[in-house]
Amino acid sequence: MNKDMLDKIKLETLNKFPELNDTHKGLHEKEVRVVLKNCDIIDPENINHYIAKDGYFGINKVLTEMSQVDVIKTITDSGLRGRGGGGFPTGRKWDFANKTVNDTKYIICNADEGDPGAFMDRSVLEKDPHCVLEGMIIAGFAIGAQTGFVYVRAEYPLAAKRLQMAIDDATKLNILGENIFGSEFNFNIEIRLGAGAFVCGEETALIASIEGNRGMSKNKPPFPAIEGLYGKPTIINNVETLANISQIILNGSKWFRSFGTEKSPGTKVFALAGKIKNTGLIEVPMGITLGEIIHDIGRGVGNKRKFKAVLTGGPSGGCLTEKHLNEKVDFDTLVALGSMMGSGGMIVLDDHDCMVDIAKFYLDFSVDESCGKCTPCREGTIQLYKILEKITEGQGTLEDLDKLKRLSNSVKRTSLCGLGMTAPNPILSTLEHFYDEYLAHVTNKVCPSNSCKGLINEYIIQENCVGCTICATRCPVQCITGERKGLHVIDQEACIQCGECFASCNFDAIITK
Repeated sequence: MNKDMLDKIKLETLNKFPELNDTHKGLHEKEVRVVLKNCDIIDPENINHYIAKDGYFGINKVLTEMSQVDVIKTITDSGLRGRGGGGFPTGRKWDFANKTVNDTKYIICNADEGDPGAFMDRSVLEKDPHCVLEGMIIAGFAIGAQTGFVYVRAEYPLAAKRLQMAIDDATKLNILGENIFGSEFNFNIEIRLGAGAFVCGEETALIASIEGNRGMSKNKPPFPAIEGLYGKPTIINNVETLANISQIILNGSKWFRSFGTEKSPGTKVFALAGKIKNTGLIEVPMGITLGEIIHDIGRGVGNKRKFKAVLTGGPSGGCLTEKHLNEKVDFDTLVALGSMMGSGGMIVLDDHDCMVDIAKFYLDFSVDESCGKCTPCREGTIQLYKILEKITEGQGTLEDLDKLKRLSNSVKRTSLCGLGMTAPNPILSTLEHFYDEYLAHVTNKVCPSNSCKGLINEYIIQENCVGCTICATRCPVQCITGERKGLHVIDQEACIQCGECFASCNFDAIITK
C-alpha cells in the first residue's frame, strides 16, 4: 500500500458511490461535525468507503513526511485535550511516553463507555471504526509502540464485530501489520472485551483488566505513560480523542483551533437524553452555551413541562440550572460550575423530576460500580446512599443534611481513584442548587416534584375527573375504580404510591398530598 494506491481506491470508490461526496452537517446549523463526519454516510464494513473520505491518508503522511517529534508537536499545538472526561492535553501525554526509554510500549483505546445515557463511543465504533484505528496507529508511531489494544464493552457486540472487520481489512491492505506503507514501522491491534465494570473506565483499572486481573485502581504515580500495561510505557486515549487525530494531521493544528475556545479547542460529541424533544448525538464546537444546546439544538423540554436542570458528566458530574444556560460549555467552565464534561452525557430534567431522587439514583449506580479497594469509596458511598434513602422516605432530619455534605466532601477528598472522588458530585451540586427541595423532604415531609414514593398520597379531584379511565388502566395494582365517564376513586390502602396515575392524567384531576 502507498499513496498512489490510496488515491486510486479513493477515485474509484467516489465514482462508484457519488453519495460519499456528501457532507453530514448534523441536525442543526450550530453543529460542526469532525468526529462524526463519516457517520451515517459511509458503510462502516467497507474500508474503501473510509479511504474515499481521506481515510488512512493521515498515517500515510505521518510515515512519509513526519518524524515522531513532528507528530507530537502537531497534536500539542492543536490543543487537543482528552475527551474521556479528564481533559488532559493529549500531546503532553504522548510526549511523556515518547521520552520514556523502553523497547516495548503500548497504545490502548478506552472504549469502556459506562455512563448512564451515554452512547458516543458506541456510535463511532459502529459507524466509523477505521477512524479510531488510524488514530491508534498514528499514536503508536508517535511514541514508538508496536501493539495496540481496543478495550471495548462486551455489551457492544456490533461495535466489536465491526472493529474486528476493520482490523482484518486494514491488515489485508498492509495498513496494519509489518512495514506499514513500505516503512520500517510495525503496528498491530487487538480487541479486548470488558466485563461491564464502570471502574474500568479508570486507566489503571482498565490496565489491570487487560492483564487478566480484577479491575481495581492503583495509586499514581507512576502514571501509565511511564509504567503501564505489563509495566511498560502505555498511552490510553478514549474513542473520541483518537477519532480526531488523523484529521488534525491532515488539516493542521490551526484548523483544529479554528473551532472551540483557546483552552478547549475543537468540538465535543454529546449524547442528549432525558426530558428533551431532540434526543440523540450532537457534535458542537467547544464554547457553545448550554442554552444553545438545550433550546436551539435540542428544541427544549417536551410535554409542555418546564426545564429544571441538566446533568453533565454522568455519575461523576453535577447539575446545572436555568441560571447557567448562558454559560459556555468547555472543560474549565463546567468544572468551575461544580460539574464536569465527562465523556459527554447530558441528561435533561423537567419540573416533574426530584433532585434528591436523582442524586440517590446516581449514588446507587456508584455503590454498585465501586471496585471496593479503598474504604472511603467502598463504605462512604453506601452511607451516602442510606442517608438519601432515609430522606426520600420521609425519615430525614436537618442533621442528615449536614452529615450528607460532610461525608460527601470526605469521600471526594480521600478516595483512591476518580470514581470515588467524583461520586459525591451529584449530591453536592443538588445541595447547592436545590437545597430547598432537601428542606421540603426533611422538614415538611413532602416531595415538591411528587416523585418520592414514600412521601406521596394521591387523590382524585371530583370536579376535574372526566372518567377517561387512563389512570385506572395505567395503575399497576388496580387500586383505581370507577365507570367510564364517571368519577374514579383511589383505594389508599392498596395504593403503592408509584405516581403513575399522577403522571398519566391529562386533566389535572389527581393531586398529591
